[in-house]
Amino acid sequence: MTLHQEIVGNAMQMAVVSLRPGQTVYCEAGKFLFKTVNVTMETRLTGPSNGQQAQTGSGGGMGGMLRQAMGTAMQVGQRVLAGESIAFQYFTSQGGEGTVGFAGVLPGEMRALELDGTRAWFAEKDAFVAAESTVDFGIAFQGGRTGMKGGEGFVLEKFTGHGTVIIAGAGNFIDLDPADFGGRIEVDTGCVVAFEEGIRYGVQRVGGLSRQGVMNAVFGGEGLSLATLEGNGRVILQSLTIESLANALKKAQGGDKQGPTGGLFSTHAG
Repeated sequence: MTLHQEIVGNAMQMAVVSLRPGQTVYCEAGKFLFKTVNVTMETRLTGPSNGQQAQTGSGGGMGGMLRQAMGTAMQVGQRVLAGESIAFQYFTSQGGEGTVGFAGVLPGEMRALELDGTRAWFAEKDAFVAAESTVDFGIAFQGGRTGMKGGEGFVLEKFTGHGTVIIAGAGNFIDLDPADFGGRIEVDTGCVVAFEEGIRYGVQRVGGLSRQGVMNAVFGGEGLSLATLEGNGRVILQSLTIESLANALKKAQGGDKQGPTGGLFSTHAG
């Protein structure tokens, strides 16, 4: 069943989730806001699919316990490499309907995505807020070449299964389909929030080594690379990048050394 939720607010949105008796929703640590007293909260290192396997399919005495421990260690290790939280918080309504509130970590929008089991969704790091326990959370590595060229997008969150997943980003969202623009769009690598499975994601250099390419990289504010999205499917972009927000804050504090060049010589938050 679809998660009953309402996204409220403007500049800093939050999701208010209504849980049916016995229904469970989980979030990344740090995204929880509030809950009613009849909603229990439990912190685990495992995602929902890993936790179910531990309870129903581990069996086999010490061997089952060892497999369970190795599965948990691999899942935690992936999240550590990705820079994600190592734990999830689970909320279950007991004895009646309950309410839980969640939010992202940056000023911006939130979006509820509905998974029907036919297509996965991929999202940028830290986009995940909360999901039904029927949605599996994973890490997708885009490959060393793409990651090294792009600087962003090397690690993506991956959502599979059935149900609702809630994501958040910075600034305002726009939904696009590359098929409506000749099958391909090029965007700032920091503007990609999420896209459906079937969309081909890559990174390309800006203008090669030509004079204009160097001008774009040094003075254009985009660095050396752009993200490319190809195919037919839904893409969600955000109007604010974390780097531009960090540079604006540094400039306001008198610590910005970006000057007029931007791009290649921009100050990266560390």
